[in-house]
Amino acid sequence: MPAMRMRFKTSLNLPLAGEVLALLALAGALLGGSILQAGNIQERARRFTRPVEFDFTAWTLRTLWGKWEMLSVGGARFLPPRERVAVVETYFAAVQESQQAERDLQEVLADPRETAGEAHLSELRAHFQAAAARKEVLTPWAEAVLESQVSAILFRNGLTFGGEPIPPVSFHLTSPPRALIVSPREVIRQDADISLQPNLAPEAIQNLEAEVERSLNVSALVERTGGIGVYPTMVLESADLNWVCEVIAHEWTHNYLDWHPLGLRYNASPEMRTINETTATISGQENGALVVQTYYPERVPSPPASPPPASGGEQNAPPPFDFQREMHHTRVVVDRLLAEGQVERAEWYMEVRRRYFWEHGYHLRKLNQAYFAFHGAYAAAPEGAAGEDPVGEAVRLMRKESPSVGVFVRRMAWVTSWPRLQRMAGAEGNADGR
Repeated sequence: MPAMRMRFKTSLNLPLAGEVLALLALAGALLGGSILQAGNIQERARRFTRPVEFDFTAWTLRTLWGKWEMLSVGGARFLPPRERVAVVETYFAAVQESQQAERDLQEVLADPRETAGEAHLSELRAHFQAAAARKEVLTPWAEAVLESQVSAILFRNGLTFGGEPIPPVSFHLTSPPRALIVSPREVIRQDADISLQPNLAPEAIQNLEAEVERSLNVSALVERTGGIGVYPTMVLESADLNWVCEVIAHEWTHNYLDWHPLGLRYNASPEMRTINETTATISGQENGALVVQTYYPERVPSPPASPPPASGGEQNAPPPFDFQREMHHTRVVVDRLLAEGQVERAEWYMEVRRRYFWEHGYHLRKLNQAYFAFHGAYAAAPEGAAGEDPVGEAVRLMRKESPSVGVFVRRMAWVTSWPRLQRMAGAEGNADGR
C-alpha cells in the first residue's frame, strides 16, 4: 500500500555490479508484467486518470537506488539471529510511535474546541518528526532482515531453487498506489485497474469516480491496496507484523508465479485473475504465519475466544454480526438481480446493504459492482465478496489435497486455464472418493 545501510539478500553469487544488474533485469521484467494490458475501457478511463496516475518507473528507480546503497555496505547478514529479531521489533515499535504521534497532532489541529498554544503544537510536531525520522532510519534494516527470514521459510516449504527463492525476496515498506477499478454495470467483471497516486484527497477520489461512471456508464471504485507485485514489491507500511509478513509472502508469490504459466496468464480471464489472487492469498497467509511463528512467537495472534453458551433470555438473541457471511449473501443477491437484468434494483440493494454494514461498524465508502469485481478475486475463504463463484472453491480444494503450501504453489503455478484447474481439482477430489 513505504538512510541506513545494509546488504540486500540475493540468491546470485555475483559481484556487486552483477547483483545490481540482476535486480534491474528482474524489476524490468516484473514491472512490465504487473500492469494490466490496456483494453478499450481501460484506455477510455485513462482519459480521466492520466494527471494522477502512479509513476511506477520513478518509484522502482528510487527503490533500487536504496537497495544499491544497502548492497554497497552490507550489514544485516552479519547480525546474530537475536539482533535481527531486535531490529524488526524496534522498527515496528517506531512505526507505532510515529503513527500515534501523527494522530495526536492531527487531533489537536482538527479539534475546533482545542485551544492549545503554539508551544504545545511545536512540541507535538517535533515529537512526530523525531518519531518519523527514527522509523525511516530503521526501515531498510527491517526490510533486509524480513527478506532473509521470509526466504528461509520459503526454503523450508520447498519454494526455492538451489536453496534460494527465485526471484529473491525484495520489498519496500511504502504507501502503495490506489487502484481505480472499473466494472460494467450489467455484470460484475473487472474491465480496468489503473494505479493512482496514493495521497489523493477524498474529494478528488469522489469526483474521479463520478466522472468515470457518468461518462462511460460503468461502475467505478477507487480503493486502497495493501501491496503491489512489482519488483521490488510494495508493502503498505503498518505496525501489524503479522499482516506485513503475510503481504510480503503474498506479493513474492506473485513474483514467483510471473515466471510460470499461471502468472503469465493473469489477465487472460476473470477466472485466471481469481486463481492467481487466491493462490497468492493462501500462500501469503501460510508462509507469513510461519515467519511469525518461527521468529516472533510472542506475536502469534491468540485464537478467537469461543462465545459463552446461551442461557436464559440469551437463547433468543440474534447471532453476532458476521461480515464475511453478510457480504457473501449480498453478492449472491446482486448476482441474481444482475442476471435477471435488474441493474437499477441491484444498485439500490447494494446501497441499502452498505448502510446496513455501516450500522454494524463496517464503514464502506461504496458498495457497487466494482467493489465486488475487485474484492471477489480474493477467495481464500469460503464466504465473502466472491459469492458462489466456484473458482475459489477449486483453488481451496487444491490446497486441501496438497501436503504442504509449497507443493500447492508449485502445482498451481502450472495452471493454464479455468477448465484445466477444474480437471486438476476433480482428479484430486476423486482420489479421495469424492
